[in-house]
Amino acid sequence: MLHDGNKVIEEQRQGEATMVEPVGTGKRKLLLESYGCQMNFSDSEIVASIMGEAGFSTTREAEEADVVLLNTCAIRDNAEQRVRNRLKYFKALKDRRPELVVGVLGCMAERLRDKLLEEEKLVDLVVGPDAYRDLPNLIEKVDGGQKAVNVLLSREETYAEISPVRLDTNGISAFISIMRGCDNMCSFCVVPFTRGRERSRDPQSIAREAKELFDKGYREVTLLGQNVDSYKWNMTSKGEVKDPQKPTVNFAQLLELVAKVNPDLRVRFSTSHPKDMTDDVLHTMAKYENICKYIHLPVQSGSSDVLKRMNRGYTRDWYKNRIEAINRIMPGCAISTDIIAGFCGETEEDHELTLSLMKEVRYGMAYMFKYSERPRTLAERKYEDDVPEEVKGRRLKEIINLQMECSAERTKAMVGKVHRVLIEGPSKKSEADLCGRNSENTMVVFPKGDYRSGQYVDVMVTDCTSVTLLGEVVAS
Repeated sequence: MLHDGNKVIEEQRQGEATMVEPVGTGKRKLLLESYGCQMNFSDSEIVASIMGEAGFSTTREAEEADVVLLNTCAIRDNAEQRVRNRLKYFKALKDRRPELVVGVLGCMAERLRDKLLEEEKLVDLVVGPDAYRDLPNLIEKVDGGQKAVNVLLSREETYAEISPVRLDTNGISAFISIMRGCDNMCSFCVVPFTRGRERSRDPQSIAREAKELFDKGYREVTLLGQNVDSYKWNMTSKGEVKDPQKPTVNFAQLLELVAKVNPDLRVRFSTSHPKDMTDDVLHTMAKYENICKYIHLPVQSGSSDVLKRMNRGYTRDWYKNRIEAINRIMPGCAISTDIIAGFCGETEEDHELTLSLMKEVRYGMAYMFKYSERPRTLAERKYEDDVPEEVKGRRLKEIINLQMECSAERTKAMVGKVHRVLIEGPSKKSEADLCGRNSENTMVVFPKGDYRSGQYVDVMVTDCTSVTLLGEVVAS
């Protein structure tokens, strides 16, 4: 779920859950499930660390869990409904085992706390994304017969000194959260309300975490933030210096700092905002071979009128300028995006502008959704959700079909070339094959030979499916 490469992703993917692997030796058992984005999965690694210190070990079995925590996503209604259905399952389990503690973490917490706690009585505790340190105390309250809530947002919390428990399964790729929150007020988005204002981690703590991961055998890190380009250490949102005694660090400088940890450590990042994607970042990417040549640059719509209603802070032409800069500074760089079909007031002409932009850019991959109105957003207060569902569905289908064509075209263009691949493990389809990704984030499958996970190999690609490259290892 967390590494989808060039797959065409439809909206239901946001509702799937990732269950953590068993970790630790504590006496009490914790079942921890994550829904939604990579940030949620990264947060779950922080939660697992905090709970491990409090004497918990994780499990994948609901029947043996003492505490169940669902780390939730509120971006799409689909994801919320999946979480609700899951909570109903755990409520039935709790009816048989009253001592079971069930809690909701993350983005659904603040908005639905009263409904989940009091009206529907689905949970015992509700904890927001800035209050995870308080989890052991809150669980103690529940053990004592009380309901427990902490959804306070912070302007300082980054969990910088907490060493996350790595919950990935391959031991090769890991996430590093570099900042939290978001200052962009896109009219369709709830993130500023659920995750608070932007604050950046100390860059040295990020570099240390990257080095520790490399020393443990990891060979790829993904720097995470709601908007990584706006990373500013020791700077205000206006670019003013906070403490003259300390250095300032922007995202381009942070990228360079992490890239220098070791040339064999690959560096990725997500997500970028078009209005903040500077040439400095692109030049840094071009300078270091171990910074992957892949950028996720959400456009949301190809219409400037729709972008204005979305409060995205850029126009179609501005976005195209950023695409031109990427192609000029890093020829061949893979670009993926997010697209919303049927936003408030979207006309057929607006929709055609989105399709035409897709044809111009030729994205390698896209996350594509029908617009779903979210409570408390500017769009809910200011605009009417006036595009009929059947029209949204038809437009989304047209977007998906075009993206499938673009994805297949880009994959095919990689055939006949040698690609540097970081091996992640066995192929899902055959134990005789290994798989890994190239710098552009495309999956490559090749015969196992004597190679192993964590190695870099050069693969001559001789064939492909619509989203996967097939080939043979060649001498470096």
